[in-house]
Amino acid sequence: MTTRLHPPDQELWSALAGGDEAAFGQLFDRYARAVHNHAFRLCGSWSVAEDITQATFLVAWRRRGEARLVDGSALPWLLVVATNTARTEWRSARRWRALLRRVPQEREAHADPADEVVGRLDDERRMASVLSAVRRLPRAEREAVALCLWSGVPYAEAAAVLGISEVALRSRVSRARARLARKFSTDNRQEQ
Repeated sequence: MTTRLHPPDQELWSALAGGDEAAFGQLFDRYARAVHNHAFRLCGSWSVAEDITQATFLVAWRRRGEARLVDGSALPWLLVVATNTARTEWRSARRWRALLRRVPQEREAHADPADEVVGRLDDERRMASVLSAVRRLPRAEREAVALCLWSGVPYAEAAAVLGISEVALRSRVSRARARLARKFSTDNRQEQ
């Protein structure tokens, strides 16, 4: 039985399509953390993940009448929007870095001793290694990894959002796992 405190996504999205800000707030509260974690797994930076999360929900508000819920859940659609936003962010960052390389750089070294900052940097360093390997996967496999393995979207829902069969999605995940396993086992052998 659904209570008024926890209405289903379909009900919230219908209210949202009518401009109900409270429904939008409930959907944000329900999925912001999942979208943020998904975004971090895609970009490897907590601060960029925050930007991607904000952009994802801005798109959700602007496209509230166009969203396609999967089995009554808004999460798969939000994760695909976040994936597309991360891809755009990555292209923008690449162009920005290219521009910065043309400008003479000043070297300023300062370290923040806060444990949280150190932890975030460690997270970002480890995630950069994983992202490097994942970015070498074909796009279809990257999408499957991001949705199913990283964000835990059920195969059926992810397949519906991507417009493919569940069998095809499982095949993509399997191929991606095999490629990543080979990559990391080769890297580990080289480090020893």
